[in-house]
Amino acid sequence: QEPLVESGGGSVQAGGSLRLDCDAYGFYCATWFRQAPGKEREGVAAVDSVGTITYADSVKGRFIISKDSRAKKVYLEMNDLKPEDTAMYYCAADTVGVSVSIRPSGNSCRMPPREREYNRWGRGTQVTVSS
Repeated sequence: QEPLVESGGGSVQAGGSLRLDCDAYGFYCATWFRQAPGKEREGVAAVDSVGTITYADSVKGRFIISKDSRAKKVYLEMNDLKPEDTAMYYCAADTVGVSVSIRPSGNSCRMPPREREYNRWGRGTQVTVSS
């Protein structure tokens, strides 16, 4: 399968905003991961097929994930960016259904996510935030 395609990365000053786009569709969960130099990759925001959203605590209130099924895209709007948000950002999709957390209160994408549960990945787009 072809890798997912991300776009929208770039350089911005602290407090600024960027929007990342990912060509993804037909998924149970789509998640934006990021990896900073010298750090492990972490999931920051996820959306499932019906639009249920989960965020990592580090980005709550600043990042917004959304999907447009007709356009076959997943977006990550990043606001109030901080230097610690500097990382390579990856879009990933689970087209099998193993990343869904099933709970009595309702299903959602597991957060933190497990990388091995995502079978489609993009090559990444760099986000750099200067102070």
